[in-house]
Amino acid sequence: MTRRAAEIRLDALLRTACDVIAQRGLANTRTADVAQAAGVSQALVFYHFATKERLLAQAFAYAAEQDLARLDAVTQSNASPLTKLRRILRLYTPTGRSTSWSMWIDGWSESLRTPELEKVSRRLDLRWRQDLAEVISDGVREGVFECADPAGAAWRISAVMDGLAVQLAVHDRVISRRQFAEWVRLVAARELGLDPAQLD
Repeated sequence: MTRRAAEIRLDALLRTACDVIAQRGLANTRTADVAQAAGVSQALVFYHFATKERLLAQAFAYAAEQDLARLDAVTQSNASPLTKLRRILRLYTPTGRSTSWSMWIDGWSESLRTPELEKVSRRLDLRWRQDLAEVISDGVREGVFECADPAGAAWRISAVMDGLAVQLAVHDRVISRRQFAEWVRLVAARELGLDPAQLD
């Protein structure tokens, strides 16, 4: 197998693994399930990943990187800090039957038992907080936000979003998307000295 063919095969395996995990969950996904769904041998799956834990961690990272690519598009744009903040808050909101949020929730849960997955989960999770803190810091420097502790504000805003997103993604009709958006705007506005209407 050429190096390019191996890279294509690896990408296809990761995409297939994400689909299988979305259906079965991390805990119930076997390497045999991924091999069967991809139409390859289990030996090929082990050739690329060596262990089931590595397969799950890399599939989780692959799925999360799609979210981070959207985050990068926001943070690296020429938009104002206020516009970036609005976009990040919208990006974070679960939509429909959110496969992305299902994967994050499942990843956090399995990270309690799988050290390799915990390392990946922590690294990716911290990226969200760091990027949000950077947008807040930029807004403080430009006089748009009032915040003495951008890193702490990013953690507090993210913690509220995470908690509400879990409720929205897992429990049907406990809260609405409208409530999610309103409460997140309220928390972010209080942290950054804004009127919540500025975050609509």
